[in-house]
Amino acid sequence: MLNHTALEDYLVFLKIEKGLSLNTVESYKRDITHYLNYLEKYSIKDWEEIDRYILLSFFSDERKSKKSDNTIIREFSSLRKFHQFLKQEGYTKEDPMLYVQTPKKSDTLPKIISMDQVEVLLNSPDTTKPLGIRDRAIIEVLYATGLRISELIDLTTEEVHLSMKLIQVVGKGNKERLIPIGELGTYWLDYYMNHARPHLLNKSEKDTTVIFLNSRGRPLSRQGVWKKLKQLSREAGIQSSITPHTLRHSFATHLLENGADLRVVQELLGHSNISTTQIYTHITKHRLKDVYSQFHPRA
Repeated sequence: MLNHTALEDYLVFLKIEKGLSLNTVESYKRDITHYLNYLEKYSIKDWEEIDRYILLSFFSDERKSKKSDNTIIREFSSLRKFHQFLKQEGYTKEDPMLYVQTPKKSDTLPKIISMDQVEVLLNSPDTTKPLGIRDRAIIEVLYATGLRISELIDLTTEEVHLSMKLIQVVGKGNKERLIPIGELGTYWLDYYMNHARPHLLNKSEKDTTVIFLNSRGRPLSRQGVWKKLKQLSREAGIQSSITPHTLRHSFATHLLENGADLRVVQELLGHSNISTTQIYTHITKHRLKDVYSQFHPRA
């Protein structure tokens, strides 16, 4: 059996040395644990036994299991960094990932919804009830700021500055950024915090500064937000599958369509590299072609 101390040491390294968030560390843990289960299934008992052929076999199985290109690319990145750590810490003499080609990125454009669909979704929660007010505030904040789901559920009362219409976020790599939230986002977040959150908080014996709470007064999970968005979009009659990331993609695309500078959108999204943000310029071009084809008399 493989020595799992290496994984434990690596997770500590990510938390302490790299300062990564708990959600990011958990993502690495899931990818590597899945990989270790594969290795043990094929009776790999020592790190030195792993070579490029075992890795190629692993990624081949991942493709056969119908995993998306983006998932495989993420797994590749996780394993590349893990094997670098194994060599650096003396668990292995060689890094077999050096001999495995990086998978190609998917050409699939991120899915977005139209401004009209956003409006329908925003009006779908029942705002006569505390949970409906919470759901409206969640959708408003996601669409007004482009927050990642992890950033939304970790948001605390200390990080919201409603008088200045700003949200303070600690994103990937512990990078902090300030994001404007706008009039409507500010209104609904303030309304939730004053009229619904206290009601939900009273249902829990433990106090918390986390803003978005579930029906038991505990911090809302990412799965809770995903399920609620799916339910609301279904009830609103929206055919597209809507996730928190759909609203993040829509936020960025709609900004660019309305003339925002790419660098500004990069800053708002918290992308470290402008090339990550440039995918949204492709979406806007794609949408322009659709509009042209639909409405131009000679299209």
